[in-house]
Amino acid sequence: MLHKNTANKGKIQIKTLPFFGKIRRVAPDDITFVAFSHQKRVMTNLFRITSDNPDFQELVKHLDAELRVRDGDEHAFYSQFNKIDAIRHAVVAYINNQAVGCGAIKSYDTETVEIKRMFVPPVRRGQGIASQILTDLEEWATELGFKKCILETGYKQPEAIALYTKNGYRAIPNYGQYQNVKNSVCFGKVIAGR
Repeated sequence: MLHKNTANKGKIQIKTLPFFGKIRRVAPDDITFVAFSHQKRVMTNLFRITSDNPDFQELVKHLDAELRVRDGDEHAFYSQFNKIDAIRHAVVAYINNQAVGCGAIKSYDTETVEIKRMFVPPVRRGQGIASQILTDLEEWATELGFKKCILETGYKQPEAIALYTKNGYRAIPNYGQYQNVKNSVCFGKVIAGR
């Protein structure tokens, strides 16, 4: 069971607007999005939190369970790089006070953050939630002074590949621990100067 909205710091209110797919800054601490699904319009609230947030932890448990099935025997290799205890910058999305998605960033080098732990439960996919989370993570990284985002996903996750490609990410050579890993595909995006 996901906890009701437990985040109370770094709140970003997301509102439904009369235009489609645009982002508009309305105040220094407020980002306004609009998201549509095929079925209905959704209003999403994004909260910037740390990995201590119980909703983030619960969503990550569901992510890990899904990846355990998709990755099979390779899961132990990947899971060692996905610990959340040191994550200080994470986002949880809520609809009607229910946690419906998450993502995080962590420093890779002085100019680059790595996107980590992106997840939206299957029943909420296709509503633009992951793109909203990703956009907010990029914005947060820019606010922190980073210029690039990188990430790793797997060929067994075609939905993730489509999400990142749709949001302007381009394939890059596999980096760090993912070099020479056949199932891994890495992406990058320059975010400075947005």
